[in-house]
Amino acid sequence: MKAEKNILCFGDSNTWGCNPADGSRYDRSTRWPCILQQELGAGYHIIEEGLCGRTTVWEDPIERDKNGAAHLYTMLKTHLPLDLVIIMLGTNDLKCRFSVTAFDIAESAGRLVQVVRETTYPPFCTTPDVLVICPPPTADLEPTPFKDMFHGGEEKSHQLAVHFKATSEKLDFNLLNAAEVIQSSTLDGIHFEASEHVKLGKVLAEEVLNRI
Repeated sequence: MKAEKNILCFGDSNTWGCNPADGSRYDRSTRWPCILQQELGAGYHIIEEGLCGRTTVWEDPIERDKNGAAHLYTMLKTHLPLDLVIIMLGTNDLKCRFSVTAFDIAESAGRLVQVVRETTYPPFCTTPDVLVICPPPTADLEPTPFKDMFHGGEEKSHQLAVHFKATSEKLDFNLLNAAEVIQSSTLDGIHFEASEHVKLGKVLAEEVLNRI
C-alpha cells in the first residue's frame, strides 16, 4: 500500500482556528488544516500544530512558551516522517512588546525554514519540503481589543509581503502570500472568519498537489 504523505501545519491561533467573533475554536469542518485534509483526501495526513500567541523566534515575556523556533525542532521529530511543513507565523510578532520590523519578521520566518533544513533526520526520512505562508495584513485594529497590544502593528502588517518575498528569494523557499487569497476579520482585526479558512484550505490543497 502506498504510504501517506505527511504534512505538518505549524502556526499560531489562525492555524489553531480561533473564531474572531468570540475567541472559541472552530470545529474540524471549518479550520483550514481540516479543509486541506478534506480537499486532499486519502493518501494525505494533515497534522495540526497551531498555538495561540506563537511567534516566529521571539520569547514572549508576558505569555511565555510561544517561541516557534524553540517548538519546531521538537515537532519535526515528533511527527516523523514528514513530506511537507507548512509554516504560517508572523502575526504575533507584530505585537508592540517585541519592537521588531517587518523585515525582522520575514527574516525570522526564514530562520524557521533553516530549522527544517538543518535538522538531522534518521535514515528512513528525507528532509521535508517547506511552504511558508505570509500572513495577511491585519484589519483596522482601532475598534478592537487588540489595538494597544498591537500598537503600530497594523502598518507593519502591510509591509510583510514585500519582505517575505525578499527572504524567500534569498533562501529559496516556496511562499504563498495569504493576502492574495484571504483577509483578516474586521471583528477583531487579527483572525480569519470561517469563509476565509475555506478559501485558504482549498488554495493550499492546489499548492500541495503541485508540490508533493
